[in-house]
Amino acid sequence: MKKLFMMLAVAALSAETANAQSIKESKLTDNWYVGVNGGANVKTTHTSLFRNINPSAGLRIGRNITPVFGFAFEGEVYFDNKGSNMRPLGTFVKGLNTSVLGTTNFTNLFGGYNGQPRVFELIGVYGLGWGHVFSNSGANVDTRNIATSKLGLDFAFNLGAKRAWQLYVEPNITYGLGPHGDEIKMNSNNSALGVLVGVNYKFGNSNGTHNFQNAVERDQYEIDALNDRINELRVLNTEKDNALSGNAEEIARLEKQLAEAKKYKPAPVIVNKEHNILQPTVIFRQGKSVIDAAQYASISMIAQYMKKHKDHKILVKGYASPEGSYEINEKLSKARAEAVKKALVTRYKISSDRITAEGMGATDKLFEEVDFNRVVTFIDITK
Repeated sequence: MKKLFMMLAVAALSAETANAQSIKESKLTDNWYVGVNGGANVKTTHTSLFRNINPSAGLRIGRNITPVFGFAFEGEVYFDNKGSNMRPLGTFVKGLNTSVLGTTNFTNLFGGYNGQPRVFELIGVYGLGWGHVFSNSGANVDTRNIATSKLGLDFAFNLGAKRAWQLYVEPNITYGLGPHGDEIKMNSNNSALGVLVGVNYKFGNSNGTHNFQNAVERDQYEIDALNDRINELRVLNTEKDNALSGNAEEIARLEKQLAEAKKYKPAPVIVNKEHNILQPTVIFRQGKSVIDAAQYASISMIAQYMKKHKDHKILVKGYASPEGSYEINEKLSKARAEAVKKALVTRYKISSDRITAEGMGATDKLFEEVDFNRVVTFIDITK
């Protein structure tokens, strides 16, 4: 017998190793189930099979440790004692057997686990327990408590889209481990054959299913590709961080210009009636034709003037200070005039045919302060 068990154990371990799958790690609270069952049993020997059937009902709570091996706690109650050598016991529940069972899923053991249970599986159950006989009739009961051993095979059907429900039919044999001489043996004369029909519900797991999940295995090529992708994303992330840093600096610069523009309060538009010169001017930095943010206040005032006087036209004159060559100053003065005209047209929606832009070259005659001659002036040329 010992050799037989040893051979079976070696075969089971060999099959488990050959069919080992990489399973996602489970928590202690995963892969538990609860179930109820009902059935019938009859004494194995020296009894009439169909006249001495005893009904039973039970509760089973268990956990699958791997797709192959697990354990369960089971309690069975028996409602009759036909065929036994005991007199009527005088109780509704005649006996009780509680067991600690091991479970082995032979389908997964020899066929491998495919990521979810198959519709049909064979599962072995085996273990030790404790039996108790109830009596309140004063009957002569030889043994009220006895050690037991159970062997069974579940023909299990996993049901539902998520395989959360399991229906099983279980033929089994339960031995009373009474002493026989100096040894405790499994004796068929002290055993009962039974059949259970039960249903188990498997609770939800942390992986989002009701069962084990296979881990996705990656070969070295896939791992290298993923590492390359991670490195690419890190480079992109660094580039974006640098871009954000540059944007932050630009935002800070514009906010500073905006603050300066808010401090600037231009004088109202005054018309020199002799020459129709409009008072606001737009001052530029040396060598530049880009309009500073603070100078848009003057341009805005000219735009309001033109919107108020819808039939008026203006001449935009651009100037440069005397520094630099003649050719450069000519181009620079023209560019300044065109820049102001473009701002009036695009930003303030003034019709371009009401504006004439003209470059006047270099001068030091408009203002005594040389820097003030880098300027654009406005003349109402309506009349």
